[in-house]
Amino acid sequence: TAASPGPPAPRIVNCPSCGKPVPWVAESQYRPFCSARCKSIDFGAWAAEEYRVPQQEQDPTPDLE
Repeated sequence: TAASPGPPAPRIVNCPSCGKPVPWVAESQYRPFCSARCKSIDFGAWAAEEYRVPQQEQDPTPDLE
């Protein structure tokens, strides 16, 4: 009989702050970050409004034709 394969290998993602590989499993406490430090760095960037969604420039005067 063939041996049954083990569980699939966990998906590996890169930490958004430092790029370190992080397994995507429940035991990864800070996922997708590798550590509390990287999570805090990212949170600080959000709090400082360093991340922004691009906005299209709009004509300040509406078309009144």
